[in-house]
Amino acid sequence: MSHTLAARASQVLEVKHSRFLAQAAPVTDTDGALAFLREVGDPAATHNCWAYRIGGEYRSSDDGEPSGTAGRPILAAIDGQGFDRIVVVVTRWYGGIKLGAGGLVRAYGGAAAECLRTAPRQALVATTHLVLACLFDDLGAVHAALAPHLATRLQESFDENGALLTLELPADRADALKNHLRDATRNRVRVVDPV
Repeated sequence: MSHTLAARASQVLEVKHSRFLAQAAPVTDTDGALAFLREVGDPAATHNCWAYRIGGEYRSSDDGEPSGTAGRPILAAIDGQGFDRIVVVVTRWYGGIKLGAGGLVRAYGGAAAECLRTAPRQALVATTHLVLACLFDDLGAVHAALAPHLATRLQESFDENGALLTLELPADRADALKNHLRDATRNRVRVVDPV
């Protein structure tokens, strides 16, 4: 199971007088990842290297460091720690001693990995949407079934025939909710259109 961050995290690492600040945040899209980079990147720093992974989409940048010595190790730390939907920015302030390619890989990857290792995790749960139609008489049974099945009501509308509810719930709970409602209402609740 993949995880994302429950909250932002940061970690400082010092290597041969160079200071590395790793900062990570949960994101849901590329725009959010790039906005976090703009927010935390320090224009006065020597380099602001970064990587993000959002499902199958990923990008990284060495920001002027030798190719493959910063962005890829940060991305490897994200993948190695089992994270998804996150961005990590590692800012370096040069300390006067060159680290070499191997030293840069260890410093950038190490700062990102330690930041993520100590960060609060939140499991990513696959969700689905259901649209239910029910009679007014069955509305109480539907509402009572939502919390035990971890369903969230996104929308509810009414007409002369009853109610139409749009729900979001963990994908692995959808069948259990349908079965529960079938039994509780004598099969009067209908799944109109899974979105």
